[in-house]
This record gives sequence, structure tokens and C-alpha cells, in this order.
Amino acid sequence: MSMLSFERKYRVRGGTLFGGDLFDFWVGPFYVGFFGITTLFFALSGTLLILWGAAMGPTWNIWQINIAPPDLSYGLRFAPMMEGGLWQIITVCALGSFVSWALREVEICRKLGMGLHVPVAFAMAILAYFSLQVVRPVLMGAWGHAFPYGIYSHLDWVSNTAYQYLHFHYNPWHMIAVTFFFATVLALSMHGGLVLSATNPGKGQTVKSPEHEDTFFRDLIGYSVGTLGIHRLGLFLALAGVWFGIVCIVVSGPFWTGAWPEWWGWWLNMPIWRT
Repeated sequence: MSMLSFERKYRVRGGTLFGGDLFDFWVGPFYVGFFGITTLFFALSGTLLILWGAAMGPTWNIWQINIAPPDLSYGLRFAPMMEGGLWQIITVCALGSFVSWALREVEICRKLGMGLHVPVAFAMAILAYFSLQVVRPVLMGAWGHAFPYGIYSHLDWVSNTAYQYLHFHYNPWHMIAVTFFFATVLALSMHGGLVLSATNPGKGQTVKSPEHEDTFFRDLIGYSVGTLGIHRLGLFLALAGVWFGIVCIVVSGPFWTGAWPEWWGWWLNMPIWRT
């Protein structure tokens, strides 16, 4: 109930990016807005196209349904509907729904008077998808280099792409991305554990304050980043992991076509090993 009373304070006109007051309303607890309408349109259209593509395919097995991109022979041209054109339209719908959702988040933030950290963070995830499905295929000259829509087919694409460069985990940007992802899990799991331990003390003890949390980490590692700082750190680690993940796949193919272990030849060729 407290949340419902708070919602009345910000359910006011304004803060919209497009459409003015036309779509400035809520359906239950959900803010709609112009970009809520476009999100629904693109998401529904893309989903129906996937179902239509599945109906045209050989199976309804959810694990084996596959909407493949155009063959490499089509390059960057439009393909016939059942030869990759469907994949192209679904990709447009996906990007439309993702971007619409992010812009809807911006409008909600504007209504609340908040910073735009959430839509900016989500935009990094959108950039990762855009890089895989648009940027890398364009740089390589064919939509066929993008991943298909399907569970098993997508996993096969990931596996084949990794083996194409022999040992993908030797990709230095892949190493950095994985390091940031593990660091994100470490930092936020420690943060979550700390908050729970402070707010769920032993029987008969009082709930501890942020000062206790700061003291714990000062005693443990000699420094506490603070209650606000840990969230900034978690956001930075997560976005850095996504960014280097983008870099690791975009450079594979357009800028590096060999086996990734060969990239480390510069280390063995350093003059210090010849003395």
C-alpha cells in the first residue's frame, strides 16, 4: 500500500519524450507512454513472426525451432522471406522493442526525477545485441554471420564461432570481459551478503547500521567503498564486462581472422626472451 500512495505523487503529466499527453497514462501499475505502445507493437510483431516461421518449419519442438539469417551468398541484401528475410524483419522488431523499452525507462526516470542510470545500463545490453546482429555482419559483408533465432541453433552458432578461431578463450578481450563478469558477481554477492548479515542479526540483537558494514570491510580488506560506492562499482564492473564482450566478438572476423593463440606470438617475440 505504501507503494501505491507513493505512485500518486508522480503520476502527473509530463516527462514524455514524444507524443505529449496522448499516451501519458497507466494501465494498473504499468506506465504506458508512446514508447510503451511501440514496445508492445514490435514485441508482439516479432513474436508472431517467430511463431509463423516455426509454423513454416519442420518442427514445433521448442528446442529445435530455428529462424536462420540469410545465406552468406546474399551478402547485405534483402533476402526472400523464407530464405532469411524473416530473420531480417524479426531483427528489426527486436531492436525496435529493445530501444522502445529503454526510452520508456527514460520517461519513467524523468517523471521520478531520477538519473538515467537504468536506461543507460540497458542501452549497453542493446549495444551488445546490435553489435552481434548488425555491426559485425556489416563489417564482414553478410548478414549470414549473425546468430540465428533458436535455442539449439544459437548454441551451435556460439560453439562454431568459437571453434572457428581455434581457442576463443585466448581472445584477450574475452579474457577481460570474463574477468569483469566474475568481479561483478564477487562484488555484488559480497555486498548482498553484507546487507543481509547486517539486517538479519542474531536473535536478541539489533539491526546493524551502514557504519557496521563499512567497518567490516575496513577490517577485512582495509578499505570500504561505501554504500553508494558499491552500487557504482557494481554498475561499472557489469557495464565493463559487457563492453569488452562486445569488443571481443567484433574484432573476431573483421579485424582478426587467425587462431587466437597465434595472437600471443608478440609475447614470445619480445626481445627480452632473446637475450
